Amino acid sequence: MKLSDFNYNLPEELIAQDPLEKRDNSRLMVLHKDTGDVEHKHFYEIIDYLQAGDCLVVNNTKVIPARLMGVKEGTGASIEVLLLKRVEEKVWETLVKPGKKARVGARISFGDGLLVGEVIDVVEEGNRLIRFEYDGIFEEILDQLGQMPLPPYITHQLQDKNRYQTVYAKHDGSAAAPTAGLHFTEELMQRIEAKGIRIAKVTLHVGLGTFRPVKEENVLDHHMHSEFYMVDEEAARIINETKAAGGRVISVGTTSTRTLESVAEMDGHIPVKSGWTDIFIYPGYEFKAVDCLITNFHLPESTLIMLVSALVDRETVLKAYETAVEEQYRFFSFGDAMFIV
Repeated sequence: MKLSDFNYNLPEELIAQDPLEKRDNSRLMVLHKDTGDVEHKHFYEIIDYLQAGDCLVVNNTKVIPARLMGVKEGTGASIEVLLLKRVEEKVWETLVKPGKKARVGARISFGDGLLVGEVIDVVEEGNRLIRFEYDGIFEEILDQLGQMPLPPYITHQLQDKNRYQTVYAKHDGSAAAPTAGLHFTEELMQRIEAKGIRIAKVTLHVGLGTFRPVKEENVLDHHMHSEFYMVDEEAARIINETKAAGGRVISVGTTSTRTLESVAEMDGHIPVKSGWTDIFIYPGYEFKAVDCLITNFHLPESTLIMLVSALVDRETVLKAYETAVEEQYRFFSFGDAMFIV
């Protein structure tokens, strides 16, 4: 399986730079996986494709303002630090730019010393472990000093931090948003529940590993970074009851999908579980839990388009993407959505 098998041509002007004024006014491509047929709708019409007895599985992780701009003590050199995952109470694995200024022992000051970090180790792929020193509550300081870590293909400044959060975000910990969920409004969620569709909330703290480019031409040589997930008793019960009653399990986003497929037993049963997953889903994978998927349009040659191609098939997905380009859909994090049924 070659990396180039998952490439497609995307004009740069179709990369969405800003969220729409109304979340659920984004466009929705409905892709029928059995036939390859597509329908063009708006996201608020997704309720017409949901049936009483179905279950929506959403990822309720919350993006933290993980991008910190600091200066190196002693030289005053500017350093950008992106928090990836918490290793200990005051120790984070981070991505640092420029890395050459952040050798072990380097100290970085943020907000005129309100927060100070010391590089204590260099780990996989050059990431730095940084131990932070501060008075008070870390999350409050981060909220004061940090910026939302928007993907590099978004060059516009985000005016409202909440637009890079889902309306059901709850648990702090992500370096990126589970973007398929950005289309839902509180009103739409209420209408969906009123129709008899149950909502199961799982957590997967999204790291940058999900978005790292695949560099190996042989896809199977790619290694996914691990991300922390939680499936609690209520979510497991709702999903298992849905399956037992013959309802569909509809995953909102690739992160919810990876969570469910990480924990699912061979018969599709979902246990109560938490831990770290580095699951890599690509064509040939046999899904155990997920029946349908709501997702955005993903980068060429990304692990995300590979996951989508595993649920349908590569040719059908690439044909749908060609149609999306022709129809001028908006792509990536703030872009439009696809519902695979």
